[in-house]
Amino acid sequence: MTDPISDFLIRIKNAYLARHDTVNIPYSLMKQSLAAVLINSGYLGKSEMKKTGNKKTLQIKLLYINKEPKLTDLEIVSKPGRRIYIPYKKIPKVLGGMGTSVLSTTQGIMSGDTARKKKIGGELICNIW
Repeated sequence: MTDPISDFLIRIKNAYLARHDTVNIPYSLMKQSLAAVLINSGYLGKSEMKKTGNKKTLQIKLLYINKEPKLTDLEIVSKPGRRIYIPYKKIPKVLGGMGTSVLSTTQGIMSGDTARKKKIGGELICNIW
């Protein structure tokens, strides 16, 4: 696998489209912090690390409102072949503020709103709505 972050996001999107209650994803600290940002933004339920034998997985609960998924779509911006770095003044407002952008900064992974308030730029990972 060349891009574990894209794999993480696509697994979540596909689980929502298949109407699953939970999704299991191979564990890493970056995926855990990315899940924490999505939980704080209201797109995911809770997440917890499960250990089976030698393998760790991240089990994430998906949220639905009136049988409609909270996460409707996402756009992966940075890719392994092309990283997109932006200053805090150019952090995009997704769907006029209805969505969320996710950035990897020097202070960790955070939502675009938090990065804008802290005046920190970084790598734009994705836009979610």
